Amino acid sequence: MEIIKSLFCFISFTILLLFTSSAEANRAHHHEFIIQATKVKRLCETHNSITVNGMFPGPQLVINNGDTLVVKVINRARYNVTIHWHGVRQMRTGWADGPEFVTQCPIRPGSSYTYRFTIQGQEGTLWWHAHSSWLRATVYGSLLILPPAGSSYPFPNPHRNVPLLLGEWWDGNPVDVLREATRTGAAPNISDAYTINGQPGDLYKCSSKDTTIVPIGVGETILLRVINAALNQPLFFTVANHKFTVVGADASYLKPFTTNAIVLGPGQTTDVLITGDQPLNHYYMAARAYQSAQNAPFGNTTTTAILQYKSAPCCSGVKPIMPLLPAYNDTNTATRFSQSFRSLKRAEVPTELDENLFITIGLGLNNCPKNFRSRRCQGPNGTRFTASMNNVSFALPSNYSLLQAHHHAIPGVFTTDFPAKPPVKFDYTGSNISRSLYQPVRGTKLYKLKYGSRVQIVLQDTGIVTPENHPIHLHGYDFYIVAEGFGNFNPKKDTVKFNLEDPPLRNTVGVPVNGWAVIRFVADNPGVWIMHCHLDAHISWGLAMAFLVENGEGLLETMEEPPADLPVC
Repeated sequence: MEIIKSLFCFISFTILLLFTSSAEANRAHHHEFIIQATKVKRLCETHNSITVNGMFPGPQLVINNGDTLVVKVINRARYNVTIHWHGVRQMRTGWADGPEFVTQCPIRPGSSYTYRFTIQGQEGTLWWHAHSSWLRATVYGSLLILPPAGSSYPFPNPHRNVPLLLGEWWDGNPVDVLREATRTGAAPNISDAYTINGQPGDLYKCSSKDTTIVPIGVGETILLRVINAALNQPLFFTVANHKFTVVGADASYLKPFTTNAIVLGPGQTTDVLITGDQPLNHYYMAARAYQSAQNAPFGNTTTTAILQYKSAPCCSGVKPIMPLLPAYNDTNTATRFSQSFRSLKRAEVPTELDENLFITIGLGLNNCPKNFRSRRCQGPNGTRFTASMNNVSFALPSNYSLLQAHHHAIPGVFTTDFPAKPPVKFDYTGSNISRSLYQPVRGTKLYKLKYGSRVQIVLQDTGIVTPENHPIHLHGYDFYIVAEGFGNFNPKKDTVKFNLEDPPLRNTVGVPVNGWAVIRFVADNPGVWIMHCHLDAHISWGLAMAFLVENGEGLLETMEEPPADLPVC
């Protein structure tokens, strides 16, 4: 009897210990984000910028794979706002994804909303940002996902993690920049500076005093978590006289490879190891534009931070060493970099397909409406800029979010007839595209996917107005980039190039200028998920679409019910 009692006590204690260990390993992190206007001085001028908790950039969040985030967002600004957790899978928690009028109505001034979600199977670097108007110009921050407690990186443990957020700064109100572009139909004004962790750096006026400094010791290896939070510009990034070892991107590990420079489209993240193996000195870390669209205006300035050896002379007269950056239009460097990506382990790529979509992406020009004055049609030759996928320029609703309309079966908000291929086949990357293809139809068209569908999407850039490298981001999913190339995608010739062994797993793909990319994923996350270009000027013109992924069978394949505090329109 005593033996049985002892055995029972031992089993009970073991179960309690396991439960306690599990509870400790998977923590809930509670945060409060107060959206507010804050005086921020850059480039000699002070502006009332919208920030989180008075910080620019906003708070850094650090969690472990398996943890839960609970973030209460209180809006004390004068604009509507939502927060998107860029790259988080949001399994069954689409209500927490954040894009305005897609998964929720905006948080009105004076209101609040609490985002609750769990990180599952993701490790590396993600980020969060506003998903309303152009507020993400200043409302953004890093989200660092460490391995679970007791686990380690698949590479030597770095001495330190250093997030580097690349951004853009307007010497004015970014919301007004977008409003003016919407009013005139022209392209929005370009930014006045690029930034690293919110600071323009030594090469801009009134900026040297607050340049970001990253200390490093001789022999130390640090993990730079580089995030492109810029609104409208892919960026090259490099450090003078140092090499990078790339180990991850978009919260997914990669087979390590070395490079002198990296390139990131807006929305993308890249994790690189850098070692203090150079003579004691100060070295510039620098970023500048990768500009693939010909004849389009862009900021040709360079933002800098300083990699400073701890024992190096710190006199004010010491000028950091400047790196050699790729040329602005260096597509070859951008291509070599993206084609070096391989998943660390064998990938679970779907080989059989249920859905095979071909989606053209690009700009367009609408003729000036008859009731518009000329000052409202300041695009090329008196037109207004637009953009589309498969000739559909995406229009967001305003009375309901798409997810609410789907969940509550509200009619008239959207249709599910987004085309699986372009309505007209043409020479997509040719130089003589018919002007009849410049004016897309406007609509709120979704594409329906059954739960568990194995999906392939060919993303094809077009030469309408101008070809360009488009960073395409899919919410709610990671996807495998199985191939990319230039020209028009040819299924007979290009399918043999597919990497189905170890393609990279990402949430944002840079579709090559005048080229194409092929992605694959399994539709295992029910909800409404927008796919859009992460150049914010293009989003406002309609370069987006959305998938409606149906529920599967049982609780674990069904979306959660909406939270009680979900904002109403």
